[in-house]
Order: sequence, then structure tokens, then C-alpha cells
Amino acid sequence: MGIKTAWLDERNLRFHSLSAVLVICLAWLLQVTEFEWLWLLLCIALVFISELWNTVLENVVDLITDCKYNAYAKKAKDVASGAVFAAAIFAVVSGAVIFIPHIYTLFW
Repeated sequence: MGIKTAWLDERNLRFHSLSAVLVICLAWLLQVTEFEWLWLLLCIALVFISELWNTVLENVVDLITDCKYNAYAKKAKDVASGAVFAAAIFAVVSGAVIFIPHIYTLFW
């Protein structure tokens, strides 16, 4: 239920899901190696897990603060979303390292 709830409620998780599907399709089309598959799946999992924990933290903070502004709450939410951003950047860089040589070979 938790993943379903997060997927329905969190727009960013749906965006990450679409991105993961596109990455998996591209990896399949480019016939990446098993080792590269492992890296891609690790990146997908890392981004998903980060997004889920970010959602947990945001909801707990909102519950504690009764959805009222609090500087510490803002800081906690900003840091948690920063962790998701860091995971996403890692995933993009890893994807580039894996996909660029395959795409280069395909066209040149």
C-alpha cells in the first residue's frame, strides 16, 4: 500500500517512474551488459528509495508542525529533497557514462 499511496500522491515519484521505464527501454534497445544493467537498476532503486524517504519525512514534518511554517521544518524538508536531487544527479551521470558510448557506437 505504501508504494501505491506514494505513487498516487507524489507527482515526482510518477516522474521518476516514467524516467525509469524510459531508461529500461533504452537499456534494452542498446543491449547493455549485465554489469551496466546492475548499475542502472541500482540508480533507479536509489532514486525511488530517496523519493520514498523524502515523502515520509515531509508527511511527518507536516504532522508535527500541523502544516504551519517552521524554519526547522523547512530546513528538514529542503535537506531531504536535496538528497533526492543528489540521487537523481548520480543516476543521470551514471546513465550518461553507460549510454553515451553505446549511442556513439550506434551512430558512428
